[in-house]
Amino acid sequence: MGITIDGCPPGIALTEQDFLSDLARRKSGAKGTTPRQEKDMPELISGIFNGHTTGAPITILFKNENTRSADYTNLLASPRPGHADFVAHSKYKGFEDYRGGGHFSGRLTLALVAAGVVAKKIISPVTISAQLVEAGGHSNIDEAIANAMESGNSIGGIVECRAKEIPVGWGEPFFDSVESTISHIVFAIPAVKGIEFGSGFQAATMTGSQHNDPIINADGKTKSNNAGGINGGISNGNELLFRIAIKPTSSIGKEQQTYNKTAGKVESLTIEGRHDACIALRIPVVLEASTAIALADLKLLF
Repeated sequence: MGITIDGCPPGIALTEQDFLSDLARRKSGAKGTTPRQEKDMPELISGIFNGHTTGAPITILFKNENTRSADYTNLLASPRPGHADFVAHSKYKGFEDYRGGGHFSGRLTLALVAAGVVAKKIISPVTISAQLVEAGGHSNIDEAIANAMESGNSIGGIVECRAKEIPVGWGEPFFDSVESTISHIVFAIPAVKGIEFGSGFQAATMTGSQHNDPIINADGKTKSNNAGGINGGISNGNELLFRIAIKPTSSIGKEQQTYNKTAGKVESLTIEGRHDACIALRIPVVLEASTAIALADLKLLF
């Protein structure tokens, strides 16, 4: 698997070592994540010469080595509830690559993280940080994950993202606003169900005097940040702040009911394989990468 990145400016220092830190943050290994382990070593195919970007498209490849495709064979007849198995088979007329979830696998976030490493260099000195702030509806994340694992179930979570040092003026009104540009790529992350900027849905419960952010200096610094760093679709110089909702992983250890196409009736489904009890644990670095990609586009257009 891999990714091709076009439009990257020339002259940016970039080697395989630059990717390793973020790629490691995405890996499984923590309690509540899949036991599957991959090396995830990037192979830089094009667009980089003598340790710098050339301006040509950058292609990065990764080898999948720890695979167990047979675990997914029964899902051809019995699509997983909550997963894209059913729609993939219908849309691609039975020619979809179902192994490991195919084009709908969370494994594809590896490519997003790789592209994010490049994008973070483009947007420097802007810095981005994301963290899981809630899992399964609880702030005690470890306890929530332990309970999910014990019951053979899965849970979702809330991931918060912040970006600092964004100048005033990135983004456009309407279609290419900061919010719409970020939201577009964020919903490419599997399992994302919602996004809110600044005060988000709480804004509907506030008055104008409560929600308005008083401007306190000539640089546009505000006393509060209900706008989340964006006004009229354009960055206002304050911290970018938003949160995303991650749904529970559809592959769970508990027995489920689903329609079996071969048998022509609803039957029990037991899912084999190695899956995350809380995929949200591995989302922060993916969200940082996706945000960096969106901001890089906005910076290059500014």
